[in-house]
Amino acid sequence: MPGVHSPATAEGLVITNDGTTVTATDQAGESVWSYGRDREICSVGTAWNKVVVTYRSNAGCGDVVALSAATGGYSATRSAIASEEVVPVTSNDRVGTVSTERVELWRSDLVRTVEYGEVEAKQEAGMQPNEDCAITSALTRTDLLAVSEDCPGDEGVTRLRLQEANPEDSREPEIIRDIAVEGDDARLVAVGQEAATVYVPGPEPTLVSYDADGLETERRPVAPAPPAEETALPFTAATADLPHHMTWFDGERLYLFTPAELTVDHVFEDALGTGVAVGGRLLYPTAEGIAVANWESGMVERVIPVDRAGHTGGVSLGLAGGTVVEKRGDEIVGLV
Repeated sequence: MPGVHSPATAEGLVITNDGTTVTATDQAGESVWSYGRDREICSVGTAWNKVVVTYRSNAGCGDVVALSAATGGYSATRSAIASEEVVPVTSNDRVGTVSTERVELWRSDLVRTVEYGEVEAKQEAGMQPNEDCAITSALTRTDLLAVSEDCPGDEGVTRLRLQEANPEDSREPEIIRDIAVEGDDARLVAVGQEAATVYVPGPEPTLVSYDADGLETERRPVAPAPPAEETALPFTAATADLPHHMTWFDGERLYLFTPAELTVDHVFEDALGTGVAVGGRLLYPTAEGIAVANWESGMVERVIPVDRAGHTGGVSLGLAGGTVVEKRGDEIVGLV
């Protein structure tokens, strides 16, 4: 599914979908519950011990249901006009969808907290400040929503707009900072509570981090990251959280960022995808298995061998209770 890079897990269960039906599976491989419709699933996210599923309707990908992750029981629903093609955007506090036209975030009862971009059925005119821009990526954390955009007339510049994730009126965005990032096609790859990081492609690719005042906290030359340059819009970075770091897998290596300023703390060049925190250590996938790394020193202490039966593509890790789960392409595998 576009925009989904890691295994979806909640309440010790693995959440999968076949395009129309969502299924929760326990650590023994038994199906606990399933929920399906005769409509296409547009996106799936998890937060608040719930599974949030967006279905396609006659009005785009705007038919949304929140289910108890433990039982599959109804929690909330919403239905609204939405874009035809969306990708999920999630944090511990919000779930929503992103398209090139707009961003929506919802709280746990699926009441919308933010809409930003092009709004088809306007209740009032003049509430959206940048409807003529194309949204290229978006990330959210706590009370911050970060959006990158390509706007008419901004040659050689990408707009990075930091805004409130819970404005007074969900229909009227509250932009904290409007940052002109030098370079075309900059994409968001990390977000903190008061900071955001973009990858800027070009002959000399760069990671640039900004604080909530719009000031640079780090500018770092990096190796090219093809997924950030070649993926269809909107781009969704392969990110994952650790207790003391935000992480991004660029397609070739795994970056660990400090949580406050989002400066690069460590880089693991042999990673195949994002990892998880277990027992005070970072576990991340490599070609040989699962590396166990000290996130304070950046040193790999050992590698646990894993036989992936010939799989050679990307791998990302998740946790379902005490079980480490690998996402190998479209396949989900629990490790014993």
